[in-house]
Amino acid sequence: MHDSVNSGRAPLAYCDAAERRRLLKRLVSERKAALLPGAANALTARIIEDLGFRALYLTGAGLTNTNLGQPDLGLITATEVIEATARISDVCQLPLIVDMDTGFGNALNAYKTVQKLESAGAAGIQVEDQIFPKKCGHFSGKGVVPIGEMLGKLRACLDARRDANTQIIARTDARAVEGFAAAMDRAHQMIEAGADITFVEAPVNEEEIRAIGQLPAPQMLNLVVGGRTPMMAPEQRIAAGFSLVLYANAALQASVKAMQDVLGSLLRDGSLDKVSDRLAGFEERQRLVGKPDYDALSERYEGA
Repeated sequence: MHDSVNSGRAPLAYCDAAERRRLLKRLVSERKAALLPGAANALTARIIEDLGFRALYLTGAGLTNTNLGQPDLGLITATEVIEATARISDVCQLPLIVDMDTGFGNALNAYKTVQKLESAGAAGIQVEDQIFPKKCGHFSGKGVVPIGEMLGKLRACLDARRDANTQIIARTDARAVEGFAAAMDRAHQMIEAGADITFVEAPVNEEEIRAIGQLPAPQMLNLVVGGRTPMMAPEQRIAAGFSLVLYANAALQASVKAMQDVLGSLLRDGSLDKVSDRLAGFEERQRLVGKPDYDALSERYEGA
C-alpha cells in the first residue's frame, strides 16, 4: 500500500504531444477556470499528474529559483527552458504550458524558440511584452516594449508553430506600468493579432479581474500568494469567465517551507524523529518516479 492520497489512481494511458495539444485546446474552450499548477522540474510534474490535475505550467520563475538559486530577473536561458520542457514532457502525460518569458530576444528569436519548445513537447507557449531583462510579474520596476514590437513578436510565435492546436498565450504587464486601461487595450490588440489566450498580469482588485474575464478570447489568471492580485473563490473565477487559473509557484513555496522545517529540525535535534511524519515514505518516492515500471522492464528483458 502506498502512503499517498492518490495511491489508488490508475496510470494514464500514453498520450502523444499532438493529443496533449488537443486536450489543452479543449480544456481552454470550457472556460471553467481550470487549475494550472506550476512545476519547475520533472518530479514536481509527476506529482501534479499523480494528484489528478488536467494540465500544468513550466514556471520561469520557479525554474530560475530552483536551478540557479536566483530571483526571477531574466537570468534563465532559452536552452534551459527547452531542456526542462523536454524532461517534463518525457515523464508526464499532461498538457504542458511553457513560460517563454519575452521570447529570449527579438521576433526571430521568439520564432525559433517556439519551434524548439513545440518540438520538446509544449502544448502551450506564453510570451510577454516586458522589456528585457524581464522581472517577475509581481515585482516593481517593470517596463513594457512598444505594442508594435510585441505584436510583431506575437505574429512570429503564431507563424512558428507547426501544430495549429499549440496554444499561444500573449501576456501583458502593462497594468503596473501604464495602467489598467492601457493593459486592456493591449490585450484587445493581441487578440486581434490572433493570440489564442491573453493574460493580463497583476490586476489589483476584483473589478479588474471581472473585466479581464470578459475579453473576447480565453483568459488566464495568475494567483500569487503574497502578490498584487487578490485571491478569489473558485466559483468567482468561473463566473468571471476565465479558462485557466495559474498557481505558478505554489509547489515551490511549499517545498521551500518543508525543507526549512525538516532540515531545521535535523540541525537542531541531530535526527528526524520529530518530523518523520513530514517525509514521504521510501516506497512512495520510488512509486512517484516510476521504479516499479523499471523493475518490470528489467524482469522482462534481463530475467531479473
